[in-house]
Amino acid sequence: MLCASLEGIGFWTRGLPGWDAARAFVRDGVRPGEAPSRPSPQLLAPNERRRAPDTVAVALDVALSACTMAGRDPATLPSVFASTHGDLTITDYICSTLATAPATVSPIRFHNSVHNAAAGYWTIGAGAMCAATAISAFDASFAQGLLDAMVQLATGADAVLLVGFDGASAGPLAQVSRSEGLLGGALVLSRTGRPGAPALRAWLEDGEADVGGALATVAGGNAMAPMLPLFEALAGGEPRTRLKAGPGRVLQVEVVDV
Repeated sequence: MLCASLEGIGFWTRGLPGWDAARAFVRDGVRPGEAPSRPSPQLLAPNERRRAPDTVAVALDVALSACTMAGRDPATLPSVFASTHGDLTITDYICSTLATAPATVSPIRFHNSVHNAAAGYWTIGAGAMCAATAISAFDASFAQGLLDAMVQLATGADAVLLVGFDGASAGPLAQVSRSEGLLGGALVLSRTGRPGAPALRAWLEDGEADVGGALATVAGGNAMAPMLPLFEALAGGEPRTRLKAGPGRVLQVEVVDV
């Protein structure tokens, strides 16, 4: 069994631009009257903020929110960035351009096409010199990212930032790798408990993952939707949930108030 103290949470999807909004929606069904269509990560300079793709913007926004809630300096944290696909909109653009006009590929879009783009923006923007991991495991990406973060704690790290995010797919890729909207969630996990902070306990077992819930009605079409049962449990005070961890496998997660 792996254990961690949960110090900070970040969340963003269209219509629920923050953890407070997500928690209110789960508990009371209330949604903000007005919500931005795109996150605005304050970690980046204005020019970089405008040029960053949506996937990078949402990843950095939730990451900084989780660090702020935890009262942790982002520069001091090792990080794990989990994404099912990276940025499939940019991947579709590059494939389409290479097939029709290869000499016109945008250097900026090529720069943002790599799977670890969000991790790179984060380490540069935060000035973080700690290890940053980019992980993909299809629909088990968030669970495997959580395992990675908790193993780092078990092997000596004081605290770790975990970020899960995905954007929309486009073109032919959308037919084989469906993803809709924009979704990001982040957790700051630590090895030693903090007064008032809940603890997570996690272990692998055979079974089927939990699905559904209020958050799934808003962001269930996104490729990172398998992370939603944990955020649903945290928002609603549920003591346990199961995350997709691979074919026929789940990551059982207990939420313990301490």
